[in-house]
Amino acid sequence: MKATFGAGCFWHVEDLLSKTKGVTSTAVGYIGGQLPNPTYEEVCTAQTGHAEAVEVEYNPDEITYEALLDIFWHNHNPTTLNRQGPDVGNQYRSAIFYHDEVQKEIAEKSKHSLDSSKSFDDPIAVSYTHLTLPTIYSV
Repeated sequence: MKATFGAGCFWHVEDLLSKTKGVTSTAVGYIGGQLPNPTYEEVCTAQTGHAEAVEVEYNPDEITYEALLDIFWHNHNPTTLNRQGPDVGNQYRSAIFYHDEVQKEIAEKSKHSLDSSKSFDDPIAVSYTHLTLPTIYSV
């Protein structure tokens, strides 16, 4: 199964997820924009609409989508819009690229639970995008 997350700069999140039991592979790249095969320089203009993202292949018998979401939520700041630490721009947005309606429902329920529990000082500012095609452009 696959899960795809945007959590600011992809290298930290990719490193963390690649070491997670049940994750069989990871890939980093740009996703969600209008330009095919964008370069880093093009994405940094904030004009392509892409986000830096990590695509995760995982074994659902070893790790759940909910557990991957937990890693996603707690290893970046999902309350800042288009910013992670010193990185600023829409390519650094907090985003969930869901592969089916089940993932979307699980992600929305997880977000609602975190917002309700006041786990973060501010409301979560995550975007959701349905992936209908494999659109991660590897770097």
